[in-house]
Amino acid sequence: MLRKEQNDFVTRTGPGTPMGRLFRSYWTPVLLAEELPENDCPPVRVKALSERLIAFRDSIGRYGLIDEFCAHRGASLWFGRNEECGLRCPYHGWKFDVNGQCLEVPSEPTESGYAKKIQLKSYPLVERGGVLWTYMGPPEKQPPLPEWEFAMVPAKQRFVSKRFQECNWLQAMEGGIDSSHVSFLHRGNISTDPLFKGAKGNQYNLSDARPVFEVVESAGGLFIGARRNAENGNYYWRITQYVLPSFTMIAPRGGHTVHGHFWIPIDDENCWAWSYDYHPTREITPAERQAMSEGKGIHCKYVPGSFRPLANKDNDYLMDREAQKRGDTYSGIEGIAIQDGSLQESMGPIIDRTKENLVSTDNGIIMARHRLMRAAKALVEKDVQPPGVELAHQRVRSAAVILPPDQPFKDAAKAELTVRPGMAPASV
Repeated sequence: MLRKEQNDFVTRTGPGTPMGRLFRSYWTPVLLAEELPENDCPPVRVKALSERLIAFRDSIGRYGLIDEFCAHRGASLWFGRNEECGLRCPYHGWKFDVNGQCLEVPSEPTESGYAKKIQLKSYPLVERGGVLWTYMGPPEKQPPLPEWEFAMVPAKQRFVSKRFQECNWLQAMEGGIDSSHVSFLHRGNISTDPLFKGAKGNQYNLSDARPVFEVVESAGGLFIGARRNAENGNYYWRITQYVLPSFTMIAPRGGHTVHGHFWIPIDDENCWAWSYDYHPTREITPAERQAMSEGKGIHCKYVPGSFRPLANKDNDYLMDREAQKRGDTYSGIEGIAIQDGSLQESMGPIIDRTKENLVSTDNGIIMARHRLMRAAKALVEKDVQPPGVELAHQRVRSAAVILPPDQPFKDAAKAELTVRPGMAPASV
């Protein structure tokens, strides 16, 4: 468990907070590229790390991410007219470019130069891998663009989605590094979901509900190994990658795609669950892509016109008690993403971790919290660059392997835990 002050430290990410400063050291996914599909398309509201912003794409294709509110009298620029390389506030016609620079103040003489004195806060916005990324930290410390493998493969080899989740980012992320719950919460899905079924590893998940966890620090975060019994005295290892501050990659199953998440704070009580699937050596098949679009695997169906899950807290996540009783789904809730999200949201906006009773299978969560707190303190107190910023820390893979009992996974699977161009991931 954490003390209250520790819980506040690790969950609060607004401007001026230690964890907020940590997040602002990285490129952060904020929009799907398809949300700004063409030049001069409608602007989009963005809230990230408790800051309210507006994203738009101008007449020549440049992306902008600027303060949501007009510098004149604070009207939201979401109502703005996207025209002639700028976003114009409809209230009094003040116009801003993608860098937040005011271009026109119609009520003032051009020769006065007044517009040049007005500058909105702005952040860079760059497309990579079908995602629009921003960097919200000090400009002089802006790192290179991210090189996560899913973002670097051709578009036909990946699928990316996001969903709105109504809880703090950390309790959502902790679900992404908790391999033990798969044997319970998802047991009905790993054998039936088209993006999971048929893998030999599924049998080990279902037959051994008491995994042994070994957690090892990596350069960028943690290797989280969950060990289950396999045949002939060997062990089935599922090795999750956690890279600071909130990247997770889950071990693949059989020949299926690799998948994982980013957990990005909107504010302290809501987050975006970004979900990616990709394969390093082949295209995603039409059947796989259709399944992902229909909410299978780690993705979900939406309320039309939004990124809010169709199954949400307002409708009790469409829970089916009869299906739960029959064993169709262990929780009575359909879909891996919503099974996770429902329980994480049920903890409340920010869980009170002073009341927890943690056990050995929570070692990954315990170490991730301490890794985060150490990194944030080192950044704030000594200006030490945090793990995960370096591109080498992003060139990682998760892995599923069978190993003899005398081989530590961190050594035996070392090669499989890094990007190996042209080679398929290690999977069971």
